Amino acid sequence: MAEATSRFSLRILTINTHKGFTAFNRRFILPELREAVRSVGADIVCLQEVLGAHDIHALQIEGWPATPHYEFLADTLWQDYAYGRNAMYPEGHHGNAVLSRYPIAQYENLDISVSGHEKRGLLHCVIALPGLPAPVHIICAHLGLRERHRTVQLRLLAEHVNRLPANEPVVVAGDFNDWRQRANRPLRNIAGLDEVFTRAYGRPARTFPVRFPLLRLDRIYVKNASASHPEALTLHDWRHLSDHAPLAVEIHL
Repeated sequence: MAEATSRFSLRILTINTHKGFTAFNRRFILPELREAVRSVGADIVCLQEVLGAHDIHALQIEGWPATPHYEFLADTLWQDYAYGRNAMYPEGHHGNAVLSRYPIAQYENLDISVSGHEKRGLLHCVIALPGLPAPVHIICAHLGLRERHRTVQLRLLAEHVNRLPANEPVVVAGDFNDWRQRANRPLRNIAGLDEVFTRAYGRPARTFPVRFPLLRLDRIYVKNASASHPEALTLHDWRHLSDHAPLAVEIHL
């Protein structure tokens, strides 16, 4: 629950955008996804699998935006955004993005890929908040499909968090692909990160597949902050917009 002395609250949303398509790439639904994301009223949005560019789709798909997908999703509601390119291919690239109502003072994209395998990254944004002496660190994460890769990536994430100023708030959100639920213990023990659904309900939220969620793949972790009202958005309006259920939570600083 939120502490009574908290001075500032943020609503956080995280969602895997599946590159703007429905499951199995049957239909382009980015405009519908934008309206759904807007309806949540989040201050900060963490996006995974968001397209930065795709030269072929831009020519072939009706309604393809003239701007990168993260900029199209930001529209007029989120004044600042950052993008971390992870996967590159001849026709384009995709990665993680953060949309923010508040200024992003700086950002960096950390390559946590295992050599010779799929590209993965951590997009770390330092966000300045009005009236607070310290910024909040937002880290948008997308980890690998193989457990041995995730073990390495979790260690790199924990080490990175430990290098941040000791008392500054940290939020880590994204698609952890952690279907065996192995991430909580090392992140808590090594870096002091608490998972908000586990703190509230005893286990991470079920998020995949969105139409009948069974696997607990997506997470929101906090450090030096409290949280309230964590929810998985599995309502009918979301079920064709991503293969993962989005997660939302109130963070109190």
